[in-house]
Amino acid sequence: MQTLFRNPLAEPYLLGVSGGAGLLALLGMAAGLAWPWISLLAFAGSLLALALAAALGGRLLARDHTPLLLAGVMLAAGFGALIALVLSVAPAERLPGMLFFLMGDLAWVGYPALLWAVLALALAVALALAARLDVLQLAPLKAASLGVAVAPTRWTLFALAGACTALVVAQAGSIGFVGLMVPHALRRLGFSGHRLLLPAAALGGGSLLVLADALARTLIAPRELPVGVLTALLGVPLMLWLLRKP
Repeated sequence: MQTLFRNPLAEPYLLGVSGGAGLLALLGMAAGLAWPWISLLAFAGSLLALALAAALGGRLLARDHTPLLLAGVMLAAGFGALIALVLSVAPAERLPGMLFFLMGDLAWVGYPALLWAVLALALAVALALAARLDVLQLAPLKAASLGVAVAPTRWTLFALAGACTALVVAQAGSIGFVGLMVPHALRRLGFSGHRLLLPAAALGGGSLLVLADALARTLIAPRELPVGVLTALLGVPLMLWLLRKP
């Protein structure tokens, strides 16, 4: 996403994916549905957000990514307002589960074979694009002059990042900060080319999440903290320390 938008603040939820997933998942929770249905609703909500972002802002993606970026930001704001509305009218006994989903919860993650298969496929596709991603960080005209098909590459990145984010949010809720912080931290550590950066980001992000989940389950046991809180508490000091390094 940071390469697609050439923006250091870009992260997986920029296109409203987490908002769409959260809205439909919370509606399912408010209706008392079981977890498999909630996960399916979250996945459907993510795909809905991607489809809306593509329809509203993808028309000019061959020349300019700004409309897509603006569409994603507006969709995220709209979904956020609808989520607040659902939380305000939801039954009180269901609010804790809703809030944990919004802040991330690995307690219900399942289908490991599916997740491993998607991770392997996504990495394979991303690594095949690694050389183009390195060039795409330049201006679009310069990338095109160097032989990169800018529009198809951008659409592939959009679809790949969106689909992976949709699946992850459907499984674990919205766990923030990992996708924003980990790539920057790795770049500061010397992982500049995408052929190294992409697998390193997968390993680094996964390791940070596992550590945060372990702490979330043990710090105030038998109670459990939201995983998203721990990813921010671990990631923010690490990122600030890396930024201070020359």
